[in-house]
Amino acid sequence: MQVFKNIYEYRELLKTNIKKDIRGKYKGSFLGVLWSFLNPLLQVVVYWIVFPYLMGRAGTADNYLCYLVTGIIPWTFLTTVATLGTPCIKNNEGIIKKVYFPREVLPISQVLSSLINFFISCIIILIFCVGTGAGISYHLVFLPIIALVQAILNLGIVFILSSVCVYVQDVEFIVTFLLNMGFYGTPILYQLKMFEKAGMLVRLIQLNPMTTIIGAYRDIFLYHQWPDMIALGIVFLFSFLLMIVGYMLFKKLEKGFAEEL
Repeated sequence: MQVFKNIYEYRELLKTNIKKDIRGKYKGSFLGVLWSFLNPLLQVVVYWIVFPYLMGRAGTADNYLCYLVTGIIPWTFLTTVATLGTPCIKNNEGIIKKVYFPREVLPISQVLSSLINFFISCIIILIFCVGTGAGISYHLVFLPIIALVQAILNLGIVFILSSVCVYVQDVEFIVTFLLNMGFYGTPILYQLKMFEKAGMLVRLIQLNPMTTIIGAYRDIFLYHQWPDMIALGIVFLFSFLLMIVGYMLFKKLEKGFAEEL
């Protein structure tokens, strides 16, 4: 495919953008890249203190602290890609108008830099697993595969959002709303069994691809078992299809980027 040829030819530009995304995110910050740890960690602490009191102990899982961290950190991977990737074309208006390069390098670099931050943040999960007594097991060898499935899903999303955002500025605000709604539509704070009798609601939560992905992370980190390969395979196929459709839309809309920016 042409996309792979373009990425290979402009691999140095891709590397430069990945480094810029990682360093630039916390540029000027006193703690710098440590915020990659602190942001999800602070979220975990807040929900760990507040949510059990709102829902009662029946609404929370055993080892709730570890349950939270294995949900919030993968979700942070998605939200980082979506919020920073949506305006990535618009934010690079100057270079797009002056220099030719495959525009898909921008959303791809955003996903890859966020993937690196995610793997760094997985250290937090490991610390919590050991510290709360959950321990670790050989099932962690499956982590790169699950992360790859999520990265493909994220890339498909950001292809669509970044290209549409050039034409429709309101997309950035819509994305924020959808992410907030998606957070509560994914079993991050709660267990899915709480909604067993909710009918259509529980079905919608089950159809959410992030439900399967976060469940897979919890299987290898918290429950020490292999993830549901059939469910994960279905999410992979969906994510791959979304990536292809997103890339096709991106290339179609790319022709008008310079005029719209």
